[in-house]
Parts: sequence; structure tokens; C-alpha cells
Amino acid sequence: MNTMNVGNINKVGLQEPSKNGEGSKAKANEFKEALSQAVQKKVEIDSDKADKPLSFKFSNHAVERMQRRGISYTPDQLQSIERAVNEADKKGSKEALILSDNSAMIVSVKNKTVVTVMDKENLKDNVFTNIDSTVII
Repeated sequence: MNTMNVGNINKVGLQEPSKNGEGSKAKANEFKEALSQAVQKKVEIDSDKADKPLSFKFSNHAVERMQRRGISYTPDQLQSIERAVNEADKKGSKEALILSDNSAMIVSVKNKTVVTVMDKENLKDNVFTNIDSTVII
């Protein structure tokens, strides 16, 4: 790691920019991956506060949407989502729309995975296709 003192400011690990821009693309992808992992870890930590581990997960796409839109769920909300997924599964659903007070989720019930998440503001004027059930929590 290169360290250079400039007055009271330390510049650590600076590299020359790539001529073809690959360095910045790689760094953007690294950041995106680190951000996704951090958000997923937060979701997992929040779910650890519940009595038992959750039986569903969030896709990377859903985690990115949650982060971008400032959506988060309390342990109680996560358990409500889990109950909704399990109820949809009992009824034979494969793809469900789960509506809560502040968000909507498209869930692959057979994979027990939240595929995407939308906040309340983005629900208007949308058409939801390829779902076979809706659960309101």
C-alpha cells in the first residue's frame, strides 16, 4: 500500500487511473458486491433477533432495491413476511405479490426468495404480471 503525506492529509493506496477505464469498472463492481453483502448481512442480523431463523431469503436484486429505496424491515415485519410466504405456499402459489403497509414484494414461493421490493411510492400505475396470488399483511 502506498502512503503519501500531503500537509495534514494522508492519501492511502492511490493508483494511477486505467487508460481503458477497466479499473473504475472493477472498483464499482467491488463496491456493489460489498454493499450487497453488507445489506444482506444486516437483513440476516435483524432476522437473528427473531426467535428462529427465517425460512425465506432476499435476492441480491431485492437487497439492492431495499438499499436504494431506504426500505428495511423489523424482526416482526420479517416474521409477517415469512407467514405470508408460508401461507402462499400452503395454497399452492408459485409467484406471489406480498403487500405490506409500506412496501410490496414479488416472491418466488417455491424458492422461498423475495425477488424484488418496491416502496409505497413506486406502487402506483404499476402492473404486476406473472403472479398467481396476492397476500396482504
